[in-house]
Amino acid sequence: MEQIGILVLVRELLSWRSILDIFLIAAGLFFLYRTLIRLGTWKIVAGILVALAVFLVASFMDLKGIEWIFSNISQVAVIALIVLFQPELRKILEQTASVTRSEPRDLDEELSHLVVDALLKMAQQRRGAIVVFPGKEPVQEWLSGGFILDAKPSFPLIMSVFDPNSPGHDGALIITNGKFSQFGVRLPVSQSSRLPEQYGTRHHAAMGLAEKSDALVFVVSEERGSISIFYKGQMRRVSDGEEMVKTIISHWKDMTSFPVVFPKGKARWPVFLQIFASLVLAAFFWSTLAVSQGEILEKVITVPVEYTASSPNLTLVGNKAEEVRLHLSGPKSALDTVNPSHTIVKIDLSKALPGKQSFIITRENIHLPKEIYLLDAVPPSFELTLAEIIEKELVIKPQLVGKLPDGLKIRSVEVKPEKIKVFSPDSVEMDKLISLTTTPIYLSNIYEDTTIYCKIVALPAVQPKEKRWPDVEITITLQR
Repeated sequence: MEQIGILVLVRELLSWRSILDIFLIAAGLFFLYRTLIRLGTWKIVAGILVALAVFLVASFMDLKGIEWIFSNISQVAVIALIVLFQPELRKILEQTASVTRSEPRDLDEELSHLVVDALLKMAQQRRGAIVVFPGKEPVQEWLSGGFILDAKPSFPLIMSVFDPNSPGHDGALIITNGKFSQFGVRLPVSQSSRLPEQYGTRHHAAMGLAEKSDALVFVVSEERGSISIFYKGQMRRVSDGEEMVKTIISHWKDMTSFPVVFPKGKARWPVFLQIFASLVLAAFFWSTLAVSQGEILEKVITVPVEYTASSPNLTLVGNKAEEVRLHLSGPKSALDTVNPSHTIVKIDLSKALPGKQSFIITRENIHLPKEIYLLDAVPPSFELTLAEIIEKELVIKPQLVGKLPDGLKIRSVEVKPEKIKVFSPDSVEMDKLISLTTTPIYLSNIYEDTTIYCKIVALPAVQPKEKRWPDVEITITLQR
């Protein structure tokens, strides 16, 4: 049995739907990992994984207290995780949607050399500066303050923006579409602990934007006279101008490429390892889910019975079952789809003959998923009696309830119509039971001659010839 289960799992794993499912899960895990690493929230994930490990150990050792705590917390855990990781989930969606940027941009080396020459000059003069090159992800929501510039780049302009006497020298210069679009802009300060405390506000602001977007940020430190590059939550010091130019041009090219950029040389192997680990985890998760959902279980449900397609000349008489208890078996995933309120045992009477006969309950009587097996039914069969329908004329009897007030008695009771033609089963037993009466007429409320309109009361097997029951007029004449 175990070998058969493994073969079934392998066959399902090799289907195109399963492969597509695993690749999509792996892509989600890959983007989630890179986003968490960039935003510095991987420690929270590590804590959640430790909590899950504790729960698995508690379940294995049957620790009731820990199981009770986890079972109650799990009811709100999904909502809590969505709230906790809202920025990360949003970032994953942004990365998925922002394949390329449609805005035009100048990719020549003139602008990059201009900016790099200015940065090197300011580093020599120990003049602080922040220069931002936005990526594919929007950054306006993270920016505040500043001034609109929208100017053609030039060396004197960038030097004057970061002149200590300039009103916006403490803020950032934003370069978009080959122009200086804004200056004096405030950036979000990093909430992570990646940077040592000796770094100032400029570095923490640059790290904050690099954590929240894929923007490329250059920072010139006025204390150290050094230049640092911030990108995707990482910082590195640079001093070579050509390297800085190549970094800017590479960033522009990345904005028109696939979201995942594969570095060259040895730097690409960590990315490949991340992709491989994501595929392994996705395959393990899918296999675990497939095994748990494919576990063969049993289930007992009670469902109603419906009698269908009877001949127009036959009708059921006597007692008939209204519900059946079914004993089912199958994979857990299929059993979970069986809803007792939507499952019906249908008895087909289209080929039934007059008289008493047995109807055995089989899987054909029930609409079940193909993976579900019917092990047993209680009762396993029905004894039903069918009788031919014939036309009869029955007398309508008024149903008089109670007594008249003192001093009064009934002189006559007139019923209109007195008789009515009906269709009823041709059965000796039914003949003893078949009768037509009116709805109750309470005599205690009658003090004089009265005419009352009533409905007809009859067995379900008796039906009027005219398709609907007529109203009955009852006239009661009294005497003192």
